[in-house]
Amino acid sequence: MKNGFSLARIRAILIKEFLQMRRDEMTFTMMIGIPVLQLILFSYAINSDPRHLPSAVIDRDHSSFSRSVITAFENSTYVDFILAPSSPEEAEKAMLAGKINFIFEIPEHFGRDIARGKRPKMLVIADATDPSAASGALAAASSIINTGLRREFSGALAGLATGPPPFDVVLQRRYNPAGITQFNIIPGLLGIILTMTMTLMTAVALTRETERGTMETLLAMPARPLEVMIGKVLPYILVGYIQVMVVLFAGRLLFDIPFEGSKVLFLWISTLYILVNLLIGFLFSTLARTQMQAMQLTIFLLLPQILLSGFMFPFRGMPVWAQAIGEMLPATHYMRLVRGIMLKGSTHSDLLADIWPLLVMIVVVSALALARYRRTLD
Repeated sequence: MKNGFSLARIRAILIKEFLQMRRDEMTFTMMIGIPVLQLILFSYAINSDPRHLPSAVIDRDHSSFSRSVITAFENSTYVDFILAPSSPEEAEKAMLAGKINFIFEIPEHFGRDIARGKRPKMLVIADATDPSAASGALAAASSIINTGLRREFSGALAGLATGPPPFDVVLQRRYNPAGITQFNIIPGLLGIILTMTMTLMTAVALTRETERGTMETLLAMPARPLEVMIGKVLPYILVGYIQVMVVLFAGRLLFDIPFEGSKVLFLWISTLYILVNLLIGFLFSTLARTQMQAMQLTIFLLLPQILLSGFMFPFRGMPVWAQAIGEMLPATHYMRLVRGIMLKGSTHSDLLADIWPLLVMIVVVSALALARYRRTLD
């Protein structure tokens, strides 16, 4: 029967779909690329127990006791001592700039006071903007110190090896004393939201023109590629501002997220980040033939931005190669900048190391987008 169920017609439609899928090289690449990317990132790059975190040590004792403590922490692999500041102020400045995660301060006469039973206090300061990155080392601090000192407990001090630790550890969590996860997540979420929406909006800018048949009209206009790019990008900056305000208002209202730094600096940095993502989207629109392909490219970019930027997992806990890739992603730098301004009250000078990569990205992505757009004029 003509109107009955037909396996032949289904077979014809299946063949058509497979042929169409084969011709769409970008979709086929995404079908293979996204699962492979997820497998690699989740298997090798993600680590919820970060080690070798950069740290500073202020050793005021310079005795065998203090050297044993330092060695014990290094052997634990939780920290790597990269800085030996001459003053607490120097160490605090390095932590404010995001160069170190911990400051260990060993007081004067630490070894002598232990021998005399005075229970000296050792100070451990952690950057708690990311509570999960600081929790492991802080939880193990007392036992690591006690283990390191055991070889010093000999002779007249042998009795100290079996009793309670003959010292106290004072733990200080800076910038997020209560270890509230939302203080770390909400600023990072702002970066992810802007990445997804800003990139997607301009990624479909030119492809929409092509699908609607208005691309010829756009090309016929006496407008240079730079003028077209500016005209396509600028309207969405306002949309980005609205999203920033919504997230900040909701974060303050629902989670009482602090804002310690300059709002003007925050707005300027957010403008840079919005512009980077809009330009990346415009570049995608010159690569994609359809809006579906533009969305696929956006998703392909979004996945590493979520996993390698320090949004979900501690950045320092990833292997070196994953950190190198993360440094090339705009979300990595924006999250550091936003968390620094909101939680630490960082200033422009503290944030230069993460501001200039955004500026470089703007220049490079703009050049690539303009070069690609010129080729579409042929």
